[in-house]
Amino acid sequence: MAEVFIVEDNDNVRDALAGYLKLEGIEVREFGSLGPAESELKRRTPDLLVLDVMLPDGDGFLFAKQVKSRKDIPILFLTARDQESDRITGLEIGADDYVVKPFSPREVVLRIRKILARTSSQGDGKGLVFYLEGSRLEIDREKHRISIDGAGLSLTAAEWNILVHLAERQPQVFSRLQLLESCLGSVAEGSERTIDTHIKNLRRKMENEGWIETVRGFGYRFNGESG
Repeated sequence: MAEVFIVEDNDNVRDALAGYLKLEGIEVREFGSLGPAESELKRRTPDLLVLDVMLPDGDGFLFAKQVKSRKDIPILFLTARDQESDRITGLEIGADDYVVKPFSPREVVLRIRKILARTSSQGDGKGLVFYLEGSRLEIDREKHRISIDGAGLSLTAAEWNILVHLAERQPQVFSRLQLLESCLGSVAEGSERTIDTHIKNLRRKMENEGWIETVRGFGYRFNGESG
């Protein structure tokens, strides 16, 4: 059974979302502030963290950075902050989704289920190997692992989908809109800049921008040579 932590100071919002998740057979732990959530995260690792941005005892963005530095946990932000800059900040931290209040609990549950499905997917067992400037990138779909020179990359579900999608279809070029539709589906809402943010994060984690090439006026393509 999947387990989700909800960190939200609004009792009505938290209870409504938890209720819908429990109906879906998902185990839920609820927290009204960051302190208790942080203590529980030291003892156990949930399958997903649903996190409000503005909490009484701290900033959700900062808390998410701290969590991501220690554990590879998918994160969905809930917030009333609807500026594009806030959404980009959340994605740069490594969030898998960003939902603006007010929202439909049923819609959020669907988003959560999609994130859980992607992060738990074991793929078809197909292994792929690529080379670039002496470095070796391996995609192991059976173990759901991507590594460069043996070092595993800690990727969000969205980053995994984008990288695997590009690598499996290289040297095809994909527009931002195509990547939004193919890799994020309904998780993405509109802004094609979302893809730019995910690509930026991937390049930083891969420590070589050459793996993903920007094709000006068109989009992106994977640049490794198949081994």
